[in-house]
Amino acid sequence: MHATLTANVTHAPAAPRTEATAPPRNIAVDAYRGFVMLLMMGEVLQFAKVAANYPNSIFWRILAYNQTHVEWAGLGLHDMIQPSFTFLVGVAMPYSIASRIRKGQSFGEIMLHTLWRSVLLAALGIFLRSTGSTQTNFTFEDTLTQIGLGYTFAVLISFCKAKWQWAAIGAILFGYWLAWALYPAPGADFNYPAVGVPMNWPYNFTGFLSHWNKNSNLGQAFDVWFLNVLPRPSRFLFNGGGYLTLSFIPTLGTMLLGLRAGEWFREAAPKIPIKKFLIAGAILFAASLVLHFGGINPIVKRIWTPAWVLFSGGICFFFLAAFSWVIDVKGYRKWAFPLLVVGMNSIAAYLIDHLFGDFIPTNLHINLGYQIFNIFGTGLEPFVFGACVLTIYWLILYWMYQRKIFLRI
Repeated sequence: MHATLTANVTHAPAAPRTEATAPPRNIAVDAYRGFVMLLMMGEVLQFAKVAANYPNSIFWRILAYNQTHVEWAGLGLHDMIQPSFTFLVGVAMPYSIASRIRKGQSFGEIMLHTLWRSVLLAALGIFLRSTGSTQTNFTFEDTLTQIGLGYTFAVLISFCKAKWQWAAIGAILFGYWLAWALYPAPGADFNYPAVGVPMNWPYNFTGFLSHWNKNSNLGQAFDVWFLNVLPRPSRFLFNGGGYLTLSFIPTLGTMLLGLRAGEWFREAAPKIPIKKFLIAGAILFAASLVLHFGGINPIVKRIWTPAWVLFSGGICFFFLAAFSWVIDVKGYRKWAFPLLVVGMNSIAAYLIDHLFGDFIPTNLHINLGYQIFNIFGTGLEPFVFGACVLTIYWLILYWMYQRKIFLRI
């Protein structure tokens, strides 16, 4: 899942190549990935608690808003974590495949490894969601699980020509939209409280867009059937956040947009295709707004609507252009080192955030108490404490970086 910048490679398996030197890493991609992972780990900074302590501060309110997911339609910076991570998996894909071809692996060997990676990603996501449970928590909306479910399809599509890759993106998004549009919309008398949605919840859509209302849609119907086939302590009724298993299908579209970005990187090397990134971002962004405000498809991250794929994909292209321009075009690299430490070990960062989220904070309080974190007053205590936790996370990754310990799947 890590990307490197190298020369062009064909889209089909080739005879073993003799290059002995591995290509250099794409620093901009690593920095972007590190930024995304820091946003995820940065939840420990607890901006919402600090904002509650300073209710008149616009500064803390803005930070708190962008560290939480929006209730339904729209966007906060925190909502860009999962699409960015998924997009960057796609960016890395051409480099990963080229590396395996360079080592002489056949198409069959590549696909066998791809299947193993898909299963491992999905299993790891389920494992992390099961931590602390009395039994395996079979849920498939986790970031790693969603990527795992679509990864094999993405690799297969990566062997196609560019026009067919774009066609696949279009077919996936249109087909998914059509399936939801044809599924019966909830009527005026739909029992929303039965699926965890308050009757007067202000975020439900009306008219045609009601096909994409929370827990009253095609994806919800699928999960009520599918998740109850699997062992669980009680019958599945709904996901409290509205997240769905079937979101892996449009998530595949996000991955394929990243694949196109990775191909553009390789085709343009050693130049950086900033213009292509900006144009693609602008087209996707504009198209998503037309779909949303035209009443065709809403921009909702929690159910990964096709409009969300275009909207978030456009923003991912903008982010990629920005990091590439600053680091590769302007040559400003030193500032990005803290991000590289995290971005080059993204799986480790993900595991640290999910497995150490209770262990490190608990032991900080046990060994240092509480008073030390009030050094700037009780209002900022959650931020100071979170900053200490985040620093420990980073130092663990820095220790791994120095010793060249990189977790890969």
